[in-house]
Amino acid sequence: MSASGIEGRTVVITGAASGIGRALALGFIKDGAKVVAADINGEGLKAAADAGAVAIEIDVTQPDEVARMAQMAVEATGRLDVLFNNAGLGANTRIEALEPGVFERFVGVHLFGALYGLQSALPIMRAQGYGRVINTLSRGAEARAPGWAAYGSAKAGLFALTRIAASEVEGVDILINGMIPGPTRSGMMQGANLQDPEAVYPAALHLATLPAGGPSGQVFWNMKPYALFRDQLRAEATGAAGAN
Repeated sequence: MSASGIEGRTVVITGAASGIGRALALGFIKDGAKVVAADINGEGLKAAADAGAVAIEIDVTQPDEVARMAQMAVEATGRLDVLFNNAGLGANTRIEALEPGVFERFVGVHLFGALYGLQSALPIMRAQGYGRVINTLSRGAEARAPGWAAYGSAKAGLFALTRIAASEVEGVDILINGMIPGPTRSGMMQGANLQDPEAVYPAALHLATLPAGGPSGQVFWNMKPYALFRDQLRAEATGAAGAN
């Protein structure tokens, strides 16, 4: 292993054609990892492919295509060490204005995409006795804000899936965590005062190289634990204290 701890590892990243996903793919390649870059936008994968990634065009809402991605990782490198469930989409639409199928599409990409990734990767990771899974989360999961129904609900579901999946692999050297990138310039988010996608890489590398016995079922932002739904948890704790 190199100083980064990722050299020689196989890292699979969904949503790798642009934004955070592409920046992570290029970062992992630079540090010596074997990267499988996946996205529904096949043309957008050219940057990662030119840098040395194995590129595969898939729709993460289709379980057979996600399974094909995991199998390709094993066929190309012999392993699947890190799965980064990063594919996503964004929009701000009020509930009454949601067109048919839009809410379902958000849940399909963010939540079902991660579920299919876990179902495909975990058996491989169990067999090799090692795995790290990182799910891209968001503070949108806890936002009380108009227009965030589809995105926030999908991310809240992904938060629950992250914790439950972590509990199901206890006793194996498989760690499953969520990562909040923070406000990042991408196709989903534009404007001033946003960090570049490359700024997310150090946190991603940190979670991808956690040592055995490291944290699992947690959410991290800037490499520090972050409590999603903190306001609700604080209110419950205050209420419990008052009842006692």
